[in-house]
Amino acid sequence: MRRFALAVTACLLGTTAFAGGLGEMTDAERSAFRAEVRAYLLENPEVLVEAMDVLQGMEEQAAANRDLDMLAANNDAIFNDPASWAGGNLDGDITVVEFVDYRCGYCKKAHDEVAELVKSDGNIRLVLKEFPILGEESLVSSQFAISVLQLHGADAYKSVHDALIALRGSPDEATLTRMATDLGLDPAPIFAQMTTPEVMSVIEANHKLATTMEIQGTPTFVIDKTMVRGYVPLDGMRQIVAGQRG
Repeated sequence: MRRFALAVTACLLGTTAFAGGLGEMTDAERSAFRAEVRAYLLENPEVLVEAMDVLQGMEEQAAANRDLDMLAANNDAIFNDPASWAGGNLDGDITVVEFVDYRCGYCKKAHDEVAELVKSDGNIRLVLKEFPILGEESLVSSQFAISVLQLHGADAYKSVHDALIALRGSPDEATLTRMATDLGLDPAPIFAQMTTPEVMSVIEANHKLATTMEIQGTPTFVIDKTMVRGYVPLDGMRQIVAGQRG
């Protein structure tokens, strides 16, 4: 029944997998087959649901295989880019890469859960990719964070990253000045750095990588060999990590 269900759905949707078989039939044979399909579906409507489940599974597997191909082709840019912050256990057996936008509500929601995942697991390397896609305030926030990373290093960047994720207001000059000052940083060199080619090239490279990887939203995660497009609760993240460890 499962094989017939797939054939029925392929016929009804006009897929190329079954189109050749219909094309080889005579007009009378096609009419007879379609009548048989109609009668069968009227008697067994649950078959169509089963067939759609089969097709959905095939589509999901094809998408997963495509993701694997893209991950393999862009491995270094994803996991080993020296321009991106890396933390957690730098020798961990699993790397989690997050494409993040500071104005993204789901990025804000995921932040504490990702931090808990890294902390509680103890064997995860975390990489953050600045991916501003939600307007000018997103861009300014990423420019500021990258400037801090380039001028003051990983620890200062992580403090600024956490502060920007938690920020509810606008990342205007006064707010960013106060943020830098609270962290003991001189804001003037940071502001001067924000529009330099060194900063903008990081953002441009991340956007190019995201386009190549068919990433259109945030947060998007790469967990070892799995792409996760969108927010996933902590328990779900733990299940994915466990699955990658096999």
